[in-house]
Amino acid sequence: MMDIIDLKKKAAEIRIRLFQMIHNAKAGHTGGSLSNTDILTVLYYHTMRHNPQEPKWVERDRFIASKGHSVESLWCILADLGYFPKSELETFSQFGTRLIGHPNNKVPGIEMNTGALGHGLPISVGMALAGKRDHKDYRVFCLMGDGEQAEGSIWEAAMSASHYKLDNLVGIIDRNSLQISGNTENVMGLDPLDKKWEAFGWHVVSIDGNDIVSLMETFNSIPYTEGKPTLIIANTVKGKGVSFAENAIGWHHRVPSDEELALAIKELTEQIESLVSKEGQPHE
Repeated sequence: MMDIIDLKKKAAEIRIRLFQMIHNAKAGHTGGSLSNTDILTVLYYHTMRHNPQEPKWVERDRFIASKGHSVESLWCILADLGYFPKSELETFSQFGTRLIGHPNNKVPGIEMNTGALGHGLPISVGMALAGKRDHKDYRVFCLMGDGEQAEGSIWEAAMSASHYKLDNLVGIIDRNSLQISGNTENVMGLDPLDKKWEAFGWHVVSIDGNDIVSLMETFNSIPYTEGKPTLIIANTVKGKGVSFAENAIGWHHRVPSDEELALAIKELTEQIESLVSKEGQPHE
């Protein structure tokens, strides 16, 4: 299990890889992958119980990327952990590849195909209910987008999870406030998002979704209420980690130029070097 400094370094390394991968493929969803990188880094390197050598291990925690278009960070993490060779990242979005632009369950470590928004949480409810009925203690984590909250199937699943008292289910909303057509509050207003989920019977926690320490502490405290599913509103910055991409709607699925790739690598490398210089000092 990694400590705080190592997790921050790993998140920066993953951001470099996903930027390189999107540049090489000339395709991808850059902004959302950058915003969810910290969430996935803490889940896979700190919180979740899983085994790259045995992807179908019955006791594993399950992860569903319901916002499947932001898969690039997930591909990079699965490769880094050894679910498949890192060299395969070079085939991302190329003809015949397994690493398509959405999660593909032909790849070890992927529980289900996702892409059509609103499908991940209903499937996660089924997985969590199966765990309860099989007397297993695994947990199910489902990452959703904030624009995805406009899908009716999300709210049907939310009601079902509460009805079945699925405290082994954790919903996470990547709340970066931007979707492909603009600010979420202009496209389809969500606020008060916390009150809506609470009204559906969930325990709701709002955190800084780009803060490694907050993510660690929050995931370590689950379940917050026995008999209730947990919903984490992870307030993030779209394009996080790359200054010229942060909070820029154009980076929803923009491909970086050669110059932008070089600038991003420089920024992220400097972040890593700053963290390395802190090693050996008292951790936060």
